[in-house]
Amino acid sequence: MNTRTGATIVVVPGLRDHVPDHWQTILAERLTAAGRTVRTVAPLTENQLSCAARVAALESVVAAVPGPVVLVAHSAGVMTTVHWARSSSRPVVGALLATPPDFDTPLPEGYPTPETLHGNGWTPTPRTALPFPSVVAASSDDPLGKAVRIARLAECWGSRLVQLGEVGHLNPGSGYGPWPRAEELVREIEQG
Repeated sequence: MNTRTGATIVVVPGLRDHVPDHWQTILAERLTAAGRTVRTVAPLTENQLSCAARVAALESVVAAVPGPVVLVAHSAGVMTTVHWARSSSRPVVGALLATPPDFDTPLPEGYPTPETLHGNGWTPTPRTALPFPSVVAASSDDPLGKAVRIARLAECWGSRLVQLGEVGHLNPGSGYGPWPRAEELVREIEQG
């Protein structure tokens, strides 16, 4: 993947995304093998549901990068990214925001409740324009966010919306593994 930016790719996983067969892990490995510099925000060992702790972890990774970054976020990693963007002035070329959840409505059973999300600082979801270009990759059948609500978030953030069709939550539970389109979208972001 040739780029004009030389940006470091920063992978921002969601709450459950640190697994070998997740597309973000596979993407990071592929980009590293291609000679790209990739950093991944590590899972938290304490305060796992704390939005502030996840924002601080993202800030720590980005602060250690000497130049611009491209953010590749999935699920709650998208929410981490939009919360982080409100206070960071770090140089960001752009962001791929894949299947953001709708934390402002109740999630399916087995996920944090609205009260837990609010108590940990996730809600209300920021609805201001991001200070960098972004692409929201949305699923038409994501159990964690109705397509119309995710489209509205993309609009609020000033993001280009890319409809992926029926891909569930774009995670191993939905059959992803490898997601080659991620590389294409990262390349588009880098090329402006």
